[in-house]
Amino acid sequence: MRRKSAPYIFLLPVLIGMLVFSAGPILVSFILSFTQWDMVSPPQWIGGGNYADIIASDLFWQVFRNTAYYAALAVPSTIAIALFLALAVNRKLKGIAIFRTAFFMPVVTSMVAVAIVWGWMYNPDYGLINYLLHAWFNVRGPSWLQDPNWAMPAMAVVGVWKATGYNMIIFLAGLQSIPDEYYEAARLDGANRRQRLFSITLPMLSPTIFFVLVVTLIGAFQLFEQTYILTRGGPANATLTLSYFIFQNAFQFFRMGYASALAYVLFAVVFLLTLFQWRYQKKWVFYQ
Repeated sequence: MRRKSAPYIFLLPVLIGMLVFSAGPILVSFILSFTQWDMVSPPQWIGGGNYADIIASDLFWQVFRNTAYYAALAVPSTIAIALFLALAVNRKLKGIAIFRTAFFMPVVTSMVAVAIVWGWMYNPDYGLINYLLHAWFNVRGPSWLQDPNWAMPAMAVVGVWKATGYNMIIFLAGLQSIPDEYYEAARLDGANRRQRLFSITLPMLSPTIFFVLVVTLIGAFQLFEQTYILTRGGPANATLTLSYFIFQNAFQFFRMGYASALAYVLFAVVFLLTLFQWRYQKKWVFYQ
């Protein structure tokens, strides 16, 4: 009995941690989503009132469009650039590890530090980007983070720069798992580089592309740090995203029930998008 119970005893701290810090809050927040609670007075049960308010809220739909817009900008760009970089560094050259490390550095850099530096670069008066635009092209750059038309694309650039290195490493691992025999056979058949890319590399890499697509899309819908540090949802709510909207309602407006309902709406959106991708992966993902 002592030998049989030993594994469970070692697992007990992890299980307790999951119950206290993960499963417990998930259950409590689900119950709170059906209540009205300001963290001071006792919660009042209102049923599906919070969800009805969310559906009827014009601000929520603006926030949802903002989040979808960010995902539409950041996800394809991140995947395309990461795949290009992975193909570029997938070579047996002297010193190639230096380039791999350099491209991966933004991933291990704190998002707070990254956002602060990019915020300085985006400054319309003394920022590096507008300085280079004026010096090289004699063009006056816009107020990137203060202009509703440019704020979200500027945020997407930061997200792409931060996440590309991680996806590059995943793609690189997928590329190195493709057997060289396929490329040798294709060369003997006279296939050029472009034909090998579309006939061998991309089909064999499709499971990795699918994984990166799912993970990157989930991360895009969870955008928070950039919004908090760079714009606080402005200007005119142009960069107000779902995660930051949840934070606002919970810890600024003290609408914990409404914020909990928003969190489950975000969960439902991410779950449906992931389910949709799993449903249609059979049409373009090829497993060895």
